[in-house]
Amino acid sequence: MPWLLKALVTTGYSIMDNNNILFWVLFNGFVLLLLGLDLFVFHRKEHEVKIKEALLWSLFWILLSLGFNALIYYWEGPAPALEFLTAYLIEKSLSVDNLFVFILIFNFFKVPPKYQHKILFWGIIGALVFRAIFILVGVALIAKFHFIIYILGAFLIYTGIKMAFTKNDEELHPEQNPLIVWVSQKLPFTKTSVGGKFFTKIDGKYFATPLLLVLIMVETTDIVFAADSIPAILAISKDPFIVYTSNVFALLGLRALYFALSGIMQLFHYLHYGLSLILVFIGAKLLFSDVFHLDMRIALLVVGSILAISVIASLMFPKKEEEVPQPTTTKEEQ
Repeated sequence: MPWLLKALVTTGYSIMDNNNILFWVLFNGFVLLLLGLDLFVFHRKEHEVKIKEALLWSLFWILLSLGFNALIYYWEGPAPALEFLTAYLIEKSLSVDNLFVFILIFNFFKVPPKYQHKILFWGIIGALVFRAIFILVGVALIAKFHFIIYILGAFLIYTGIKMAFTKNDEELHPEQNPLIVWVSQKLPFTKTSVGGKFFTKIDGKYFATPLLLVLIMVETTDIVFAADSIPAILAISKDPFIVYTSNVFALLGLRALYFALSGIMQLFHYLHYGLSLILVFIGAKLLFSDVFHLDMRIALLVVGSILAISVIASLMFPKKEEEVPQPTTTKEEQ
């Protein structure tokens, strides 16, 4: 589609005009530095991430995000800073709901806890790339066709309503994933995991390991998640830098959040409904944006209030004891 390519190029030039290119270079360089330190220094040795370690890392990522928010306030002013904070809060909240699916994936494939961090790390690398593409395409489409905002608004309302009636504990069916099926047919696989490797060499021939299938499931699942989160963030801000950075910071803290909450995630059973209400609210905000302008401070207050009420209600009215997915317990591979 030549028009889309032209729109993407125009958007790219617009980004460079409207945002200091130095910000983009420094930010992405900083993110790569953090990811490198994370994988090759702090988590160089594969181990099971304990709750205390996960909580400390979660606190680090949250404080780092708030620090960056303060820099945006200093560089760009209160309005962009408020947009970043709202977008970050929405993306972070949606991530909590998505973590439940990661538990199901790791349980289905019986992934030992000490390898889960590595899978989530490379899964997030892929997510950063795909979301950058989605954001660029989304901004380009909105700039080219204004009516897209009505489609996105209606989509978010539909997604929110659908989410309210969808259970998180539904069974996984990897055999129905087209990419899983294709890779399984094209590559030779080992029957069991080989350390924390995605590929291994046996008798001079390379074989994929089951961990590769897990990574593919995590990546494709995140692409589905992005279909919800990116339109929601675009409803908050049309600035590619704000949308991109809020997504990046939410994703960077996703692994620590998973290990911090995986054991107690089932306690927040009303959060699912709160998130669906947030999507409906953001969808309505986008749908009626040309008729009624909602102050960003009010939007942030509404989102924060819905999240707080959902969490408090979950703790005050615990879910009846029933079969719920638990994170994979410490289990050594065969």
